[in-house]
Amino acid sequence: MKHQIVIVGGGNAGISVAAKLLLADSHLDIAIIEPSDKHYYQPAWTLVGGGVYNIQDTVRPEADYIPKGAKWIRDAVTAFQPEQNSVTTRNGLNISYDYLVVCPGIQINWAQVEGLPETLGKNNVCSNYSFDTAPYTFESIKNVQKGRALFTSAAGAIKCGGAPQKIMYLAGNYYKRHRNPGDVKIEFYSAGSVIFGIEKYAKTLRKVVERYDIGTHFKHELIKVDGPRKIAVFKVTDAEGNVTNVEEKFDMLHVTPPQSAPDFVRNSPLANATGWVDVDKYTLQHIKYPNIFSLGDASGLPNSKTGAAVRKEAPVLVQNLLSLMKGQTLSGRYSGYSSCPIVTGYGKLMLAEFDYDNKPMETFPFDQSKERFSMWILKRYMLPWLYWNQILKGRM
Repeated sequence: MKHQIVIVGGGNAGISVAAKLLLADSHLDIAIIEPSDKHYYQPAWTLVGGGVYNIQDTVRPEADYIPKGAKWIRDAVTAFQPEQNSVTTRNGLNISYDYLVVCPGIQINWAQVEGLPETLGKNNVCSNYSFDTAPYTFESIKNVQKGRALFTSAAGAIKCGGAPQKIMYLAGNYYKRHRNPGDVKIEFYSAGSVIFGIEKYAKTLRKVVERYDIGTHFKHELIKVDGPRKIAVFKVTDAEGNVTNVEEKFDMLHVTPPQSAPDFVRNSPLANATGWVDVDKYTLQHIKYPNIFSLGDASGLPNSKTGAAVRKEAPVLVQNLLSLMKGQTLSGRYSGYSSCPIVTGYGKLMLAEFDYDNKPMETFPFDQSKERFSMWILKRYMLPWLYWNQILKGRM
C-alpha cells in the first residue's frame, strides 16, 4: 500500500494538517493512520474536573472529522523505516509514502508513579489527564470536608503546562465558596522550579496562589502513591542538588502524570536524544529526512505542548510541505508561539501567549496578564466551538 502523503495521528494536528492540505489541493492522495474511533477535545477536561463541563461534550466520532478526500486507515503505527519511506502498523501493514507527517500526540506514563494505576479513580486520587478519570476530579474535590488537597506537576514535557495549576485554582475557588476558612489546605508540589516561566504572567499567578492560601513546593517530583493510606511520596532536590524522598499525607490528590513521546517514536530513527521527533524548530522539517515533517506534542519543538501551538504550527508545515513537493525553498517559519489559557477561578482566566524566547506574543489590545471574565467565556464557549467547526476543518 502506498500514498503520496501519510499522516501518523488523527488528533488535532493530523486532522488540521490533512484538512489544510486538501483545501490547498483537493487532488492530493492523503492517508491518516489513527487507531481510535473517538476524537477528544482535551482542553475542556480541566473544566470537567472543575464541575462546569459535561465530559460527553468533549468526545465525538473520529469519522465525522476525517477530511473529505483523505483515507482513514484505522490502525496504529509501530515502526518507521525512513530509509525505505515506509511505516509498519500493528495489523502488519507496510505503508509506503512520498511524504510523511508525524503527529501521534503524547504518551501518558501512569505506571511511572508507583501505585498510581491501582489507586487512580478512587481514594480521592484523581487526574484530569484522561477522559475516563477527569469526572472523578470534581467528586474528589467535593469529598474533602477538611484536610489537605495536593496538586502535582510532573517533571519534563507535559501537554498544557498550565493544566496542573488550573484545576488547583478551581478547587481553591470551590473551597472558598463551600468550606470554612482553613478547613481545606491546598498544596502545590511541582517538579519544576517556578510557578510560571514568564514573569509577566507569574506575577499574577503568585497573587492567585496567595488568594487561595496555597502552599508551594518546587523541585518535588511525585514518585509513589499509597491510596488506601493516603500518602504521596516525592523525590525532592534541594539547592545543592541533594536528593531525598519525602512522604506527605493527603485527603485528596490530583496527579499530573509523567509524559513522553510514544514508545514507537522514542525508539525510532526519527527521534532526537530525548525521544521526540527531531525537526527544525522553524520549518518543522526533519533534521535528517527531508521528506518527513512533524508537529504537535510528539515533535521535538522546544515550545509548550498545547493545541494553540498546533494551530500556528499547522499552516507553517503545510506551506513548507507543499513547497518541498514543488521543489521550492521552505519559506514558512514557526515562531514558537504557544498559548496557555490559565483558569484562575470560576469566571476568571488569564490568557498567556508567548514565543520561543518566552516573550509575550499577545492577541488582544489589553493586558492579558490580568484575570478576565471575557477570557473565561473564550475558553468555556468560543474555543470549543472554534475547535470542532473551524480548526479541524482547516479554516484557522
